[in-house]
Amino acid sequence: MEDKLLVFKCQRGSREALTRIYEKYKADLLLLAMGLLNDKTAAEDVVHDVFLSFVHHLDGFRLTGSLKSYLLTCTANHARNWNKAERVRLRVGNPDAGPAIANVSRPSRPRSVEGILPSNRGRDVHDTVEGPLESLVCNEQLETLSGALAELPFEQREVLLLHMQGSMTFQAIAKARQISPNTAKSRYRYGIDKLRSILNGRISKCNQQMT
Repeated sequence: MEDKLLVFKCQRGSREALTRIYEKYKADLLLLAMGLLNDKTAAEDVVHDVFLSFVHHLDGFRLTGSLKSYLLTCTANHARNWNKAERVRLRVGNPDAGPAIANVSRPSRPRSVEGILPSNRGRDVHDTVEGPLESLVCNEQLETLSGALAELPFEQREVLLLHMQGSMTFQAIAKARQISPNTAKSRYRYGIDKLRSILNGRISKCNQQMT
């Protein structure tokens, strides 16, 4: 109910309501984008772009479900587009790349929303963690997990993060991705198995180096 009221106020020009939505969901969206892209700068750009798009489409926006799920899906879509464009950019340096991609460049940064929303740059996703030791532990754990996630196929990574970090049901993920619920569950299961294998391998390697 709160989100519907916030959207209603946003559509009537309330900056306070828009800031409330931004502050409420920015950490979840940033964690999702970082998990999908393994690139903090790209993740910040994606989240910035998601909110910019949300602002620009407020007039015709109708909230029919969870605002969090909607924003998470938008973030996943933007991250997917960024990932595709980045893969094409990397192929430009390949002499075998065709002429159709010769002029493709890295995805541009989104337009500024300065004056509309507070800046997210220069702030760590774990800024709310108390104390330097706790912050260091969180950052190290995040880097380890992000590195392991980066080894998963994007489709598995996406479902895994939307379900675990975004708390979206497989039914909701399937609808957002236009796949069957069984496909969503399979991607999740395969992703979990591979992630567990990667992390166990890294732990074993670390233990061997310490002995």
